[in-house]
Amino acid sequence: MRQTLVLNASYEPLSTVSLRRAVVLVMQRKALVEHAHPGLRVRAAAVDMPVPQVIRLRRFVKVPFRQRAPWSRRGVLVRDRHRCAYCGRRATTIDHVVPRSQGGGDTWLNTVAACAEDNHRKANRTPAQAGMRMLAPPFEPTPADALLLAVGAQDGDALPDWLAVTGAGALPEAASA
Repeated sequence: MRQTLVLNASYEPLSTVSLRRAVVLVMQRKALVEHAHPGLRVRAAAVDMPVPQVIRLRRFVKVPFRQRAPWSRRGVLVRDRHRCAYCGRRATTIDHVVPRSQGGGDTWLNTVAACAEDNHRKANRTPAQAGMRMLAPPFEPTPADALLLAVGAQDGDALPDWLAVTGAGALPEAASA
């Protein structure tokens, strides 16, 4: 199911919602479509509108400040664009840089996306112990960047320039090819 980015009235990213919820917010005139998927439309008896990729609330919503993006396995895979941190091939698992058995935890800076072969080859060792080199170091995305990554902001979906991911540790293009 498609995810739609929800912006506050001040253009700050708030969350992602399902396509259905985004259409309801637009139809109830609680939100405006800021950016739509090119060529895709939602059609019904009395509705014909572009499929929203980014919507903006008409009224400002006060939200508590979130300092950190919550860690998740899916978030690590999305952050690393489903590319192995060791070889650059398609990643299906996550790897702990410092294994849990050696005191490493489930954090943004200790986990990277990995293909099953490299994850198995590294096993219960650090990359240095296994003689493996990472293509790019892990980084912690900001909460706003995590939302943009979740809706595919780095996948060339032609999002507007003003929605560019600002994370300093974004993967280099060579690592994602």
